[in-house]
Amino acid sequence: MNFKLHTLETAPSNSVPLLEDSQKSFGMIPNLHAVMADSPPVLKAYKKLHEWFQETSFNAEELTVIWQTINIEHQCHYCVPAHTGIAHMMKVDTEIIEALLKQQPLSDDKLQTLHLTTLALVQNRGHLSEAERGNFYKVGYENCHLQEIVLGIAQKIMSNYINHLAETPIDPMFEKFA
Repeated sequence: MNFKLHTLETAPSNSVPLLEDSQKSFGMIPNLHAVMADSPPVLKAYKKLHEWFQETSFNAEELTVIWQTINIEHQCHYCVPAHTGIAHMMKVDTEIIEALLKQQPLSDDKLQTLHLTTLALVQNRGHLSEAERGNFYKVGYENCHLQEIVLGIAQKIMSNYINHLAETPIDPMFEKFA
């Protein structure tokens, strides 16, 4: 069954205000939001998770490391180019963006540890070894950061999995990063 890319005219009535907010925020309705609009609670939950994750203690580089680590591990055809574009908009260092895309080590030890911890959490379904925890704490992160990574994972599971199911087309503004 094909998933529909909803517009303001075709979306369920409870999704219309959410899509209007997306239009206002992004200057367009991202295709992911257009797909999620089919279920107003799903779109609302995703948008809230995104908002809450951006309110965590992580800076733009750290947010990008977490998002892209998850997107790449989940092989999300939509989110990898979208977050590449978003990282550029957030003025994240190109070296970080490229290292993540090429799955190469990050030159900053703290960001590399964040990447490895996020990857371990995704691959091991929330389990970390004592060594992984020790490395995470050694670079200055705390328990609250582990919980915030899980918030990011929750957000990305929603988008990555729905994009897999819907085969969401990449938005024109992010096609150059595909």
